[in-house]
Amino acid sequence: MQEIPDAPADASGIEKADVAVAQAVAPARGTWPVRLLGGLSELSDQPPLIALSAGTFALGIVRGDRRLAETGGRMLAAHLLATAIKSAIKQRIVRTRPKVVAEGADYRMHGGEENAHPVNSFPSGHTAGAVAVAAAVARGHPDRRPAAYGLAGAAALMQIPRCAHYPSDVGAGLAIGIAAEAMVYGTEKLVTAALQRRG
Repeated sequence: MQEIPDAPADASGIEKADVAVAQAVAPARGTWPVRLLGGLSELSDQPPLIALSAGTFALGIVRGDRRLAETGGRMLAAHLLATAIKSAIKQRIVRTRPKVVAEGADYRMHGGEENAHPVNSFPSGHTAGAVAVAAAVARGHPDRRPAAYGLAGAAALMQIPRCAHYPSDVGAGLAIGIAAEAMVYGTEKLVTAALQRRG
């Protein structure tokens, strides 16, 4: 793996800071702790989180545990919404991933529709999905808040040393995850209130 070059002179201050962080952490990318923890962070990818959310919902139904079922449903809805939002953004912003830059590609960030993995670094989908699910767990089961956010935060932060994302990609994913869960919860409350008025 080559060194990550400096950001272009016309890059924004945030981009330059992002690239500087990527340069600092890139040497750790191939170490066994980063490879191990990076592999574990793949549990925050879409299929595992969908399975976890659907499984939580199903378990709540089987047990007759309404709160657990509601949490599972909210987890799934928040994750799907976060995924839809991050996908829409990725389709409109071209940003070269740090690991691709480290392999010799030029760093680029601009508007466009090059929807290919090497150039869709912004925002972090792993972070968006993990945080959305964690927020749903925290809302339904406040006693699980530290564990939920701790795991989501660890998965999000691991995207930086493994050179999958820049810090601002992760920050944007965090904002999307929080917003998605809040929108799902807000919609849920509106629907519940409307049904109560009709009843």
